[in-house]
Amino acid sequence: MSEPALIYEKEGHVATLTMNRPEVRNALNAEMLCRLADAWQDVNDDPRIRVAILTGAGEQAFCAGADLDRLVRMMQGQRPPETDYDRRIIADVPIIYKGLLRNYEVFKPIVAAVKGFCVAGGSEILQTTDIRIAADDARFAIAEVKHGLFPMGGSTVRLARQVPFCHAMEILLMGEQFSAADALRIGLVNRVVPAGEVMAEARRSAEVIARNGPLAVQAVKRSVLAGLGRPTAEALDLEQQLGIPVSMSQDAKEGTRAFKEKRPPVFQGT
Repeated sequence: MSEPALIYEKEGHVATLTMNRPEVRNALNAEMLCRLADAWQDVNDDPRIRVAILTGAGEQAFCAGADLDRLVRMMQGQRPPETDYDRRIIADVPIIYKGLLRNYEVFKPIVAAVKGFCVAGGSEILQTTDIRIAADDARFAIAEVKHGLFPMGGSTVRLARQVPFCHAMEILLMGEQFSAADALRIGLVNRVVPAGEVMAEARRSAEVIARNGPLAVQAVKRSVLAGLGRPTAEALDLEQQLGIPVSMSQDAKEGTRAFKEKRPPVFQGT
């Protein structure tokens, strides 16, 4: 049997999602999107998981976007559904957007580990991650306009909120590739490292997060995302609503107790 289009693994408090179609630069097909949707659901549902890493198999690509031949042509009605995953997509089209995290919020942090090409849908799902580690030879683009397509993974909404407007518009309207150095310069990624160090650096970031209080971490992410676009006063009210229960939690009490006792805290997520 062939390997699944997404490998989903858990180790300690960290889940790793590896897009696994290296022969086509990890292009998104129906199977990968369905498996992504199911994995994101599990990341949210499993109380043991505190952070996720998203990466691509092989050295050539993080993700080259939608598989134009298999996925896009099927959605355009140019080929019939052939697999159970194809039929699942046709019966439940929003699952595409859940896989891409366009309309589904993972309230636990996501670290992206990017090697090679990160284009189109790859760059769209990248925008849903919280910390982004890129190889020094990574290449980025949102190239849908070059194929007469619309980037429907959320980029026309998210990108201009994450990088300066003029850079967002250049990326969206020109569709051209740009380097990891440029991605770092405009603030699309956090760090650029040699390709051989990408996963180690991503895991280091994930493990630092996993050692922090999970209730606090998840509430911080919820507050930041929910506050985007809201008036300041409304966002501050929401921050307080989210923050007070965390501050009164058993984890918060453990954190202050551990500080006083000069030892690492042991958080239980309660």
